[in-house]
Amino acid sequence: MDIQKIKEDRKKWMSWKNIAPLREALEKLPQVEAKITLDDVVQIEAPLDEEQIHTTAKLLMPWRKGPFQVGNTFIDSEWKSNIKYNLICKHFDLKDKKVADIGCNNGYYMFKMLEDEPKLLVGFDPSPLYKTQFDFINHFVKSDIVYELLGVEHLEFYDEKFDTIFCLGVLYHRSDPVAMLKSLYRGLENQGEVILDTFYIDGKEEMALCPESSYSKIPNIYFVPTIKALKNWCLRAGFNEFEVLETSITDEGEQRKTEWIEGQSLEDFLDPQDKTKTVEGYPAPQRVYVRLIKDKK
Repeated sequence: MDIQKIKEDRKKWMSWKNIAPLREALEKLPQVEAKITLDDVVQIEAPLDEEQIHTTAKLLMPWRKGPFQVGNTFIDSEWKSNIKYNLICKHFDLKDKKVADIGCNNGYYMFKMLEDEPKLLVGFDPSPLYKTQFDFINHFVKSDIVYELLGVEHLEFYDEKFDTIFCLGVLYHRSDPVAMLKSLYRGLENQGEVILDTFYIDGKEEMALCPESSYSKIPNIYFVPTIKALKNWCLRAGFNEFEVLETSITDEGEQRKTEWIEGQSLEDFLDPQDKTKTVEGYPAPQRVYVRLIKDKK
């Protein structure tokens, strides 16, 4: 696979009719020195034209991950992503490591990871909109983060192998989860780790829920395994170690509708009479966070 050619081809995506006006808005942003705070809110303090910043940020909707504060504009994203990050950050150390974030969205987690001083930080996501959101924030942060318009299927062919790969909230979107796990495995250095989170269902059996047409109104969710089934998938993909780090239940304090998104959110995805079920009658979303290790053969 010629990754360089794919990269060049995907640069053209930035000139798509619906993306070009957003890129033009970014080009008009001022060059300023900013104070950056990488707290729960990724905050940018600088002398800015507040109307310009607010208008540009609104053009880039929907904002799924965050929150961000740019000047006086608070981007209250659908997901309070700091909740997930704070849950898992005690389980990793990225100092001087080569790190990848698969399905990185607008880069919120990568901006947070800058505090750990990784040697290399690369985001993979094929969405030109999320890349443009990233560029909007990074215009002021001025980080060395590399953002590639690539997917997990390109990871094993990439120029670098990684010490740590994050794959947060992606696995259930893949119709062949074992194949995806193999791609993560091949993208790692020996002794490398994957920090993975995915939906799971309760149960001691080695089984998975296979939604008929949607799960929480999301059509591209194919399998929701028990933790034991997830472990088996990971072992089949080649990983030698499987460690459960955390589990959590997604609630409306973490995912909710705000003025910065379009359409529905978690409150619309759950049964209004029984929040333990989705509108389809399946168990409501729960997440498991695991560490996978690639040992040297």
